[in-house]
Amino acid sequence: MPVVLASPVSPPTWALLQRQLLREASEACRAFHAKYFDQRGFLECVPRWGGDDGPDDAAENLLNWTMLYALGAPDWLLGLYRHGWEGHLRQYTEAKTSEVPFARDGMYYKEFPVMFDWFHNGEGYSAFFLEGLCDPDNREFRRRTRRFAGFYLGDEPGADNFDPELCLVRSMFNGSRGPLLRKATALDWAGDSIEIEGRFRPGHGEASYAQMLEHFEEYNDVDGDSPLNFGITTPMLNAFMLDGDPRCRDWITAYMDKWVERTHANGGIIPTIVGTDGVVGSPCGGRWSGGVYGWGFTVSVPGSDSKAHRPFFSHRAPYGFGNALLLTGDRRYVETWRGVIQAVNANRRQGPNCVEYPRMFGDDGWYEYRADPFQDGAEEILYWSHDATGLPAATRSAWNRFLAGDNPGWPEVALRRDLEEVRSRMAGVRLDPSTPDTRLSDDMNHLNPACTEALTRTMLGGLPTGRIGYPLHCQLRYFDPEVRRAGLPPDVGALVHAMDAEGVEVELVNLNVRERRTVQVQLGAYGEHAVSELRRVGGRQIDRDTLGERDSVFEVVLEPGCGGRLALGLSRYCRWPTLAFPWRRHGSRDRAGTQT
Repeated sequence: MPVVLASPVSPPTWALLQRQLLREASEACRAFHAKYFDQRGFLECVPRWGGDDGPDDAAENLLNWTMLYALGAPDWLLGLYRHGWEGHLRQYTEAKTSEVPFARDGMYYKEFPVMFDWFHNGEGYSAFFLEGLCDPDNREFRRRTRRFAGFYLGDEPGADNFDPELCLVRSMFNGSRGPLLRKATALDWAGDSIEIEGRFRPGHGEASYAQMLEHFEEYNDVDGDSPLNFGITTPMLNAFMLDGDPRCRDWITAYMDKWVERTHANGGIIPTIVGTDGVVGSPCGGRWSGGVYGWGFTVSVPGSDSKAHRPFFSHRAPYGFGNALLLTGDRRYVETWRGVIQAVNANRRQGPNCVEYPRMFGDDGWYEYRADPFQDGAEEILYWSHDATGLPAATRSAWNRFLAGDNPGWPEVALRRDLEEVRSRMAGVRLDPSTPDTRLSDDMNHLNPACTEALTRTMLGGLPTGRIGYPLHCQLRYFDPEVRRAGLPPDVGALVHAMDAEGVEVELVNLNVRERRTVQVQLGAYGEHAVSELRRVGGRQIDRDTLGERDSVFEVVLEPGCGGRLALGLSRYCRWPTLAFPWRRHGSRDRAGTQT
């Protein structure tokens, strides 16, 4: 029995803005696709290998297209994404290096990078990893997802990436042709030599190929495991959510448990390199802070005497713990990263004007002190735990202040900002004078008009997916049962007003004054939560018979021009996550029971 919302409402501005943003962003993606992709789906650029400009940057031109579709964008957008994605896989399988040794037979092998780091792999596969939100029954998506997990399960010949006895990934450079078991060179990172001056404008500001090599001169320590490899938990999680393969579940829990153990053994601060011998810091003379993108990764800036601090692992690692929470429901994983934040900030010092907090650790101890506390991953920990202990800055964001009830105008401000961003990017597309032979693959990344941050936060109460290569974390998702697809039905707006450890409050509105709309509301991105109670805000509790026993989905009928606000009590992380749409699920998914 569905919940029926039959009270007429004046169209809220936020709902009108949501529908406009969905429409404008989708149409802008169509124009972007027409300009930058050819009939084969190839990106019209000079394809290259490397960390400056490589396959990951090319794929980022499709970033968030799958997320936009999953929110409710038109069916044809998914078709444009697939045209570009299939073309991308062919283009970079055919593209070969002449100087970089491991990509001479193709930058992709078996539709995946031959061997590279998961800072970049995650960026390149972000759109694909979210494709399961759109059409989890697609044969190619299922085949590829299982194969990509197989690169780390030992299923794929030539991809000996994982040591099951020591429970570690053998290198930070890994992929379809296995791990790189040596120090990386500047050539490995920068790619083949290329004309720069007068033709290209590399995104990192290099004026010559020599400076591109100089950029990566110190990017050597990749042999051994790194927290950046947590990105592997995403294809592994997707593979589990397809059919419940216990090997994928066991891989994630064993791997993340090992990193929890290493973090606790290191005084609560996660190490950033582990040798193939299983010893923390062994590739770097025993320094636990070593490794590319690690705690001590300070490098020279080409063409200057300055230094750059790049501990980029800390922007991605929290999501590895978040994936383990999503899979298991065990909160100790995210508490491990809370402990990292607190342990780093415990090394604060009194500066000339204020207390200062470190960001980096080297041979002489902590350095790179700043006035603000270390907070990488704080918003995520707050989101997953609903506990602000040790995370004061995270509670002060505009979104969290709205959820707390003291920033009521935020939804309209955020949606208008994204609408303006779409318009600005489209102006950039129209004014772009480049030709395919003068474009690097990342030249257009800043013009990709799939702006989904405000929609994800307002509609789903979710963390924006961005370019990090991890799955969606959200309070609610929506499905249109009439056409059997993901996303809000036409004319429907949704706004998550509040959330806490006990539940979430959402307003649903039908802007159509002629026709009713039916929407299925799912608890969690992958049905990982369940409804414990449901009531209309300002009204009575809804009968349990409407919900069923521990349901993760319920149905709402919105009469023409009507809407209402619902308060949901939640049992969080009590069910195995799944990619299956509500009408395709069979058997129990309670963690306490047996998944069938």
